[in-house]
Amino acid sequence: MDFQLKGKRALVTGSTAGIGWATARELAAEGTHVILNGRDSARLASAVERIQAEMPDATIDGVQADLSSAAGCQRLLDAAGEVDILVNNLGIFEPKAFEQITDADWTRFFEVNVLSGVRLSRDHLPRMKARGWGRIVFISSESGICPPADMVHYGMSKSAQLSVSRGLAETCVGTGVTVNAVLPGPTRTEGVGEFFAKLARDAGQTLAQAEHDFFKFARPTSILQRFIEPTEVAAMVTYVCSPRAAATNGAALRVEGGVVRSLT
Repeated sequence: MDFQLKGKRALVTGSTAGIGWATARELAAEGTHVILNGRDSARLASAVERIQAEMPDATIDGVQADLSSAAGCQRLLDAAGEVDILVNNLGIFEPKAFEQITDADWTRFFEVNVLSGVRLSRDHLPRMKARGWGRIVFISSESGICPPADMVHYGMSKSAQLSVSRGLAETCVGTGVTVNAVLPGPTRTEGVGEFFAKLARDAGQTLAQAEHDFFKFARPTSILQRFIEPTEVAAMVTYVCSPRAAATNGAALRVEGGVVRSLT
């Protein structure tokens, strides 16, 4: 299928690894000029080089900026310029008992997971509307509709993304601009891999055993019963970014392996 993305410009935040990098790679493969973003300049350069090595003809740029502050977001906006597609992928997670989550933790999760996307969308949305075309995608999580007891602050931030995404879509009536959220389930990202490697070591298990126990006891409703690959999420994101997805607007699209036992 031709996603009709050739010549479009896309900005993907938090794209040095995981879902963000996989999305940037998929968009580049469709002929999109992709701008990657990350906090660490070395990791960012490596992420750009990996896509460029695989696709020598692709147009790939990288902008180093820490989006946990308004100043960092402005740095990215100034350097990236105009885009047709904005993928608000940046996100952090941290298992922590509710009683131990400090005010600073709550603020940090809201700044990174919510306000980074709000700030970037606030800048780009008016010009997308003026041009009559644009795509904004928030990478939320199944935790946004099934808040986890061990990461209440994370679940809060992902629920907030869903509210922002739907609200922004309501402002786009008749404009040719769509705003959607994609909800991955447990995904085999770098951070998740490190977390489960530590769990396995602490429990004296192999990594395979730790993953098996996670789906058996912590996510028993998963139909997939394995971690989702970042490329599987990126495929959905790429479709939502395309002109072919014009009728999908204000949606919360689940790519969570059937974890959520709900018809809607």
